[in-house]
Amino acid sequence: MATAAEAQAMRHAVALAARGLGHTSPNPVVGCVVLDAGGRVVGEGWHQRAGGPHAEVHALRAAGQRARGGTAVVTLEPCDHTGRTGPCSQALIAAGIARVHYAVADPTAQAKGGAATLAAAGVEVDAGLLAEEAEAVNEPWLTAMRRGRPFVLWKFAATLDGRSAAADGTSRWITSAESRADVHRLRAEADAVVVGSGTLRADDPHLAVRDREGATQPLRVVVDTGATIKPGARVLDDAAPTLIAVAEDAGIAHLPRRPGVETVRLPRAETGLRIPALLAELHGRGVRSVLLEGGPTLAGAFLAAGAVDKVVGYLAPVLLGAGPAALADAGITTIAQALRLETADVTRLGPDLRVTAVPVPAAPTAVPAAPAPLAEEN
Repeated sequence: MATAAEAQAMRHAVALAARGLGHTSPNPVVGCVVLDAGGRVVGEGWHQRAGGPHAEVHALRAAGQRARGGTAVVTLEPCDHTGRTGPCSQALIAAGIARVHYAVADPTAQAKGGAATLAAAGVEVDAGLLAEEAEAVNEPWLTAMRRGRPFVLWKFAATLDGRSAAADGTSRWITSAESRADVHRLRAEADAVVVGSGTLRADDPHLAVRDREGATQPLRVVVDTGATIKPGARVLDDAAPTLIAVAEDAGIAHLPRRPGVETVRLPRAETGLRIPALLAELHGRGVRSVLLEGGPTLAGAFLAAGAVDKVVGYLAPVLLGAGPAALADAGITTIAQALRLETADVTRLGPDLRVTAVPVPAAPTAVPAAPAPLAEEN
């Protein structure tokens, strides 16, 4: 059982881990707090960037000799492999740590095993302390590791009657400055921001993060099946890297060739590109979290592919009565097929509401019982 001091240390470790969001991909965000033998905090740290020291190393350096005989509280099972840095399990052993609390087991074949190594060295190991909170802060990376594709958050802005633009196509600005600022927080926490060619033509979005000090710019991804992007599109500037995804048979000779802009060919679907192929390409590039910004057609394709893990809707107290909906065809034809969501949070941002929801897992389909064998006649 964890002490009150250890539970409080884990809460702080989760908050520390959150500081790494948007900076550590393809690695997880991790926080660590070290307590001395008397239960006092003597060191803390978080994984700040990929290739840099892990959270445990930062915390142990801060603690120094005071770590000996103490406790390390970590949001993720300490790694047990040598990559760009050494194994954290061995660092904890070398520091003389007597006990380790970790919240979530590492799901990767490469890095897991730290708990067993620690236990074999005589360190007392306990798993599961505040696991739900630690899972939440590391949700994108854990989802990517468990599903083999990036975590996808679909963000949209709409009026209360579900319109993403007016009948004449105008959409600036449906939501408030507060909501738009919050979108930049989501961008700063994502590895990639994805839009479709329709949104590109209608809005000419920039997709880079603004007004977030120290933010790592996400990869800007344009799903442009027919390779229609114009050379002057704002998404092609040097503010952030850009990937243009086109169909395998699209002509690309006219596409811009400039530093920081790449083109990738992907297989077609009935409409657009195959979403699983797009996500596999991004995953192979180290993308672990995707912010899907639009538009409605692309969002429908992601939902139809079962590739949306969370939804954040910014709802403005505005009515239009006509104009495009926030979501286009997602392959749902009857109410029984509706994608049910569970509301995780509702927050007021200026005059708007930000609603965060996650898909409700589908109930398992009952397997019909095998018919009883017929009685044999004697």
